[in-house]
Amino acid sequence: MVNPNAGLRPEQQRWTWEHPAGPRWLLCGDIGFDDSYDDVPLALCAEIEGLFVDLPPRSREQFTFVGCAPVGVLADLLDRLAAEALGTERAWLGNVSLTAPTPPSWGEDLCDVVVLAQRPNATTPETVDIDLDGFVYVNDRTDAVARPGGVDEFVVQGWDGTPYGVCEDVTGVFREQAAAPVPQVRLLGCRPEPPLLAALDALGQSPKASRRRRWLRGDVHMVAIDGSAGRVIDAVVSGTVSAAAPSRLGAGLLDVSIDVVSGEPLPAGVLDILDQRRAGRPSRRNLWAAYSRELRHQWAKVALGHHSSAPDPPSGTTYDLDGRFVTDIEGFYCAIGEAINGPGGYFGWNLDALDDCLSGGFGALPPFRLVWHDSAVARAHLVAGYDRHRLRPATTLEDLLTILAEHGIEVDLR
Repeated sequence: MVNPNAGLRPEQQRWTWEHPAGPRWLLCGDIGFDDSYDDVPLALCAEIEGLFVDLPPRSREQFTFVGCAPVGVLADLLDRLAAEALGTERAWLGNVSLTAPTPPSWGEDLCDVVVLAQRPNATTPETVDIDLDGFVYVNDRTDAVARPGGVDEFVVQGWDGTPYGVCEDVTGVFREQAAAPVPQVRLLGCRPEPPLLAALDALGQSPKASRRRRWLRGDVHMVAIDGSAGRVIDAVVSGTVSAAAPSRLGAGLLDVSIDVVSGEPLPAGVLDILDQRRAGRPSRRNLWAAYSRELRHQWAKVALGHHSSAPDPPSGTTYDLDGRFVTDIEGFYCAIGEAINGPGGYFGWNLDALDDCLSGGFGALPPFRLVWHDSAVARAHLVAGYDRHRLRPATTLEDLLTILAEHGIEVDLR
């Protein structure tokens, strides 16, 4: 039986089938374009192709502030630098916000911005056109960035609100949704549940009539050896069911193709992280230590997806943080997760999540004591500057100590 515990959340059930090798993936979500979203089981799968793929680094983008009257830091940079210095690290502006001068409220952020060139504006000589490159801040590289309606002037600021000037227009920032870098996901060795079966039945109908019935959006859960399921954060399959064929992975199973509209896959290394949890939680600490920053980030997200609530130990408890591998902020989240909740444990994966965890309910009740061993590693690496991996000012050791102190955490640096 695929679903022996109807009515329970996926994480509370055991997912099995009649084939010798158990399923590896569970897809839960909805079919169709209805306004409501039904989080129901859609399929069990042996494999998912196209969901875990390494992409090339995101390319820098070019923008132009058109008809700009610069002030402050931006004006000083343009005044002091010779033309040959533009486009170099000396012309680095940092993070910049674009806002509207009056409501409705609107804003876009540009990150790691470098000034490339300036020239007089063709129609308003007292202003300049400024060419820049950097990154538009988006959650996903395929995201659209909509031009705001009714805005005929843009205010340019630093991320701290410092005025940089105003401009008549901005080019290079606004764009349509980009095509998915991996255009198709395949559910291999798939056992469809009734909602997906209904979508497959619509494959033979006319495209216009059936597309609504073939639209799928599903969150991916990893199925462990014992049949338990844990959600894989940000692992989403979204698109149109386009084909199905018998699978070589088992009698009665199908290979189902889904044409993806948008969205980035997860890094291929996430599969290795998940495989370490398929037989249960890790049995020793620091299995994340050899990972890159991005995979350490994914490790903490996987830990969140597999976190189970339990009563916090009493306040005043002492926890030991192994600081030998805290060479970046992602390593800190991995290390404090294991300090509080044991190997593979979760205790935040960004500053907002850390703040939530420090409020209690995630394995530790403040105030508590944190013994930070080998803290010199973090002191040497978590330093002030700009974090080009996260496109924001770096989080320092002092920042973390301040946050911990605000929650009444006694930190013993060793």
